[in-house]
Amino acid sequence: MASDGSRIPQSLRFGRDFELDADLYELRRSGRVLRLERIPMAILLLLVQERGRVVSRQEIADHVWGQGVTLDVDNSINGAIRKIRRVLRDDAEQPRYIQTQTGRGYRFIAAVTAGGAGDEDAGASVPRMKAGEEAGAHRRAWMRPATAAALALLALGGAWIWRRQTARPASAALVRLAVLPFRNLTGDPDQDYFSDGFTEELITQLGGMEPERLAVIAPTSVMEYREGTVSLPQIGRELGVTYALEGGVRRDAQHVRITAQLIEVRGQVHLWAREYDRPPEDLLMIQSEIAQEIADEIRIVLDQRRPTASERQPPMTARETEAWDPYLRGRYLWSKRTPAGFEGAVEWFQRAVAADPNFAPAYAGLADSWSLMSTYGYVPASVYMPQARAAALRALQLDGSLAEAHASLALIAETYDWDWRTAEREFRRAIELNGNYATAHHWFAEYLAYEGRFDEALRESERARQLDPLSLIIVADNGAILYFARRYDLAIAKFQSVLDADPTFGRAYLIIEAYAQQGRYGEALACLRNWRRRGDGPWIWAMEAYVYGRSGDRARALKALHRVEDAGRASRADAVALLSVAYAGAGERDQWIATLQQACRERSSLATTFKVDPIFDPLRSDPRFQEMVRESGLAQ
Repeated sequence: MASDGSRIPQSLRFGRDFELDADLYELRRSGRVLRLERIPMAILLLLVQERGRVVSRQEIADHVWGQGVTLDVDNSINGAIRKIRRVLRDDAEQPRYIQTQTGRGYRFIAAVTAGGAGDEDAGASVPRMKAGEEAGAHRRAWMRPATAAALALLALGGAWIWRRQTARPASAALVRLAVLPFRNLTGDPDQDYFSDGFTEELITQLGGMEPERLAVIAPTSVMEYREGTVSLPQIGRELGVTYALEGGVRRDAQHVRITAQLIEVRGQVHLWAREYDRPPEDLLMIQSEIAQEIADEIRIVLDQRRPTASERQPPMTARETEAWDPYLRGRYLWSKRTPAGFEGAVEWFQRAVAADPNFAPAYAGLADSWSLMSTYGYVPASVYMPQARAAALRALQLDGSLAEAHASLALIAETYDWDWRTAEREFRRAIELNGNYATAHHWFAEYLAYEGRFDEALRESERARQLDPLSLIIVADNGAILYFARRYDLAIAKFQSVLDADPTFGRAYLIIEAYAQQGRYGEALACLRNWRRRGDGPWIWAMEAYVYGRSGDRARALKALHRVEDAGRASRADAVALLSVAYAGAGERDQWIATLQQACRERSSLATTFKVDPIFDPLRSDPRFQEMVRESGLAQ
């Protein structure tokens, strides 16, 4: 530790009203605590302490992560500097506080004075500490009980989120919250995207609070209640929630007006109601204020006390404000999960990027759109997957704490790169950043199933279902996991529950293959007839070839197979998957193997199922198939 004469003062002041408290590890403005994460805070303290001197990126890396660390920290430093500038409202091109020295590092250029309990210290010179001593002091300050009991703040999805650092009772009950769709009060249906987008972003922000004790229901489930025709008690029963947040949004060119109220569902008790009337550029601040108010109320229930400080997020920059609207439009279209929806989403996300090239959520949206267009079979994987990966990496370069980007990168690594270790690492990172992100649990469950880790997969799938209880795709994919695990009766029950809710839901017709695996061909054909009543098509023909072939009716199997081959020649993106099912049923082994080899060449996501799908059981002793399993990275 440095001597008393060189000890960093408790309080450092700069600018008109900023105060940096090294002892409490806080940055304040006019006495109000500002949100800044640990790493940006450590870098800011270092730069202020070394004011006037260029601090190299290597010095920053050694200071924050320690000497000898081999991981690539450049992107983390870039992101931390952006966060510091944002909270200080600094401009990189005309800086008042942090000046970039290209190729060298960063320099803090504002005057710094020492403060403390009394004003008599103001204006005193600020002694410097050695970098290693300062880092040690920072780490010790961070770990003090007073600081550990405070609220730390993490950045997620372009919005700041709240997380408690104190020890939590293991027996604490899980509180469940539904953010119901905010009503569009403008009277203009074209503004639905804005109110829906606001709802989804608020869910994202709240989802990062305390996922081990607060479960926030996912957008796909709450959007079922957009029309407002279901009573609150019924919503509470269907979603199993303790609290509901509801409200409305009205906006014009000058103002955004948002009303919100938090309700305890069981007794329909209104805990609070607020109205926010702000300029459009303060949208993220409004979300932050609403989230903080909810956090305060729920924390009273959990801990019987309020947080020790009320902290607010700085407003968006002008560029972020310009990017936010097209981003919300993109997410609105992306959530439709249709080819037209994905194409429209890509266009709006690209507009957001054009407005602000550093807006990380828009790149994550592009990654999600392109990757799902590929995995859903709308286009060949080679068309968009490389672009999806580039977009996900760019999002993470801009904001490494964006859970959606980590999950999207994991999906790409799994379904296109067949890089299973990277996929698992990125899925776990996404869940670590936001344990309430249902999609991360859902996709991770699929990943675990493809590796044959069925017990783990079912646990993740159940967590996804709890967070998104009305999602049919989560239930259907839970059935798929059971099917891969050869637990056919349970799988059939899951698939049937989805078809009872929506007879057009294609994924649930995997029930036909489950019936065929049990030799229940009559029931499989009955399902096919029900499916055909809602429209004929190549997947029905492929399933017919499979069931008829398995049941011994080769003539009908070949007839259906020929229809699938004709459809494949029409260059359908999912032709290899269709042909694989049809050849499997018709017993055309060599053609089946050739189709699977083509799937490998095209980096089709079909290859992810090689290890576990029962349809491939007849091929498991074939050396050609064994080679494909090895190629897909699933032979372990």
